[in-house]
Amino acid sequence: MIKLKAIIETTPLFNSLPVTDIDALASIAVLKTFNKGEPIFSEGDLANGFYIVADGKVKIFKVSVEGKEHILHIFGPGNPFGEVPVFQGKAFPANAQALSKSTLIFLPRIAFVNLITENPSMALNMLGILSMRLREFTVQIENLSLKEVPGRLAAYLLFLSKEQKNGEIVTLKISKGQLASLLGTIPETLSRIFTKMSSMNLIEVDGKTIRLLDMDGLTDLSEQGKI
Repeated sequence: MIKLKAIIETTPLFNSLPVTDIDALASIAVLKTFNKGEPIFSEGDLANGFYIVADGKVKIFKVSVEGKEHILHIFGPGNPFGEVPVFQGKAFPANAQALSKSTLIFLPRIAFVNLITENPSMALNMLGILSMRLREFTVQIENLSLKEVPGRLAAYLLFLSKEQKNGEIVTLKISKGQLASLLGTIPETLSRIFTKMSSMNLIEVDGKTIRLLDMDGLTDLSEQGKI
């Protein structure tokens, strides 16, 4: 049973709002369910609202003119997505697809804009999160353009360590093919780098569980970008 208010109040966009504002958001929210592989929106679709992941996983991606897919983000429970174009009243700049069966909270644009017009504190909260997203995207662009794939992988593993708060053990919650797309490479190259990093005793791989054996070495690799 998905509890709308519980999800909304723990979402970074809204977690400092008073109960009355959370109630107001819950009153306009709509639950939507998507099966694995089902599209949520496509690049160019009018941004008529934005989403919060209540359960499941969603990928945000673009497709090149050659048909190659590049994953920009993967979002899990509590994460909002599609919020930026909502303020502009424009089209979504990328595609969104459910990676697993997912339940999403949908906040319609017009009703949401009316709410934040009446409650400026909501807008201030969102500005902070959107600024953080911009910084994350800037780092991602830097990683893809300036670092070689080993550095990108090391940086991603260190990010997972902080995000999952499980010390030297991290768990990949996406397939290695999806991870390759996220890091701007191909699965074969990623596999070779995993093997090389294992032989250097930087990591130990057991399926989707990865033990980070040398945090200092991984940090150096994430900064230098190559092995």
